[in-house]
Amino acid sequence: MPDDVTSPPPADLYRQLLLCRRFEEVVAEQYREGRVPGPLHLALGQEATAVGVCAALRRTDVITSTHRGHHHCLAKGADVDRMMAELLGRRTGYSAGRNGSMHIADPDVGLLGTNGIVGGGLPIATGAAFGLQVQGRDDVAVCFFGEGATATGNFGEALNLAALWSLPVVFVCENNRFAELTPSSTHVAGEVWQRAEAYGFPGVRVDGSDVHAVAAASHEAVARARAGDGPTLLEVMTYRLSGHYVGDPATYRDEAEAQAWRDRDAVARARADIAESDATAIDDEISTLLATAVERALAAPTADPEDLG
Repeated sequence: MPDDVTSPPPADLYRQLLLCRRFEEVVAEQYREGRVPGPLHLALGQEATAVGVCAALRRTDVITSTHRGHHHCLAKGADVDRMMAELLGRRTGYSAGRNGSMHIADPDVGLLGTNGIVGGGLPIATGAAFGLQVQGRDDVAVCFFGEGATATGNFGEALNLAALWSLPVVFVCENNRFAELTPSSTHVAGEVWQRAEAYGFPGVRVDGSDVHAVAAASHEAVARARAGDGPTLLEVMTYRLSGHYVGDPATYRDEAEAQAWRDRDAVARARADIAESDATAIDDEISTLLATAVERALAAPTADPEDLG
């Protein structure tokens, strides 16, 4: 069955990108105010991966994500209020404020969960794809992971099984240049996208600062999976504009490299695709949406240990 998902118009792409960017900026502000319990890992600069890939998906398609997965959740349709409440430790959050940033799930929109284990989503997405295949559905599973996960056993095992059984899964490596504090050049051998060749299915590298390029590659990969032709490995070359965690001084980064990526920022590029009046209206819309989400979250009761029962 052919892919029946059409690409969103430029204004909608900008709205999604801006929501992902501003959500994390607002959460970071709340963190610095002492309102976010636990660690916080941001994906600032990586928004085009989530938005571009999810632009190719239906609501009934499923995804798995990482400890750095707010943008994946939002792009797949997670509720902003519940996301904000969860990160602020409030009982109106997805897990009543108990799980925080790294463990958000919403099966109603196909979000099987973020995961604090490096490479932890790979076997889950592969298993989900097997389940879709067995049920005779033409839905697709997508697994987001960082390049650090390609050194884990889960990576090879997932790709091998997906190839053997021609599973409807798309593996999306967000190569953001760092695994925690370690540059990828010191821990990733060869080219990630070329590893798919060893398993007999396509591997594609795409520019993660161009949401249209990511969406185009994703539509092709998803259509292939939907048609029963098996998996694809997408390596999205992106960059983490913030440190590994909020508060990380990121002294290990090369400032010239970081500035080069800021100059190619996907959010700014998407904004330039639409009229200034439309962009301003979207800016105001997102600001209001997030201010309201914070207000509602702070008005809700905090997580209660009694809820564990």
